[in-house]
Amino acid sequence: EYKNAAFIARKGSWNRNQKIGYDVVMVKSSADGKNAKITPFITGFMNPADQSFWGRPAYLLQMPDGSMLVSDEQLGAIYRVTYKKQQVAAK
Repeated sequence: EYKNAAFIARKGSWNRNQKIGYDVVMVKSSADGKNAKITPFITGFMNPADQSFWGRPAYLLQMPDGSMLVSDEQLGAIYRVTYKKQQVAAK
């Protein structure tokens, strides 16, 4: 699902009436490079009700094991995102 996808850390806006960003999104396009689709990947850094935020994802680093590091410039933290391979049922 995530192969050949681009991940983008959106730090968030600071000078808008309606804040946007404060998340990590996945961008995937068709084989010909057209029709890109943006999908939320990591959310929850901002409360849309009152526009408050507790984190700002800033940079991403994909690790050799397939995990991804996400830096948070608001808290000075680094989060590690891992995945679990699904087991295929024996036939």
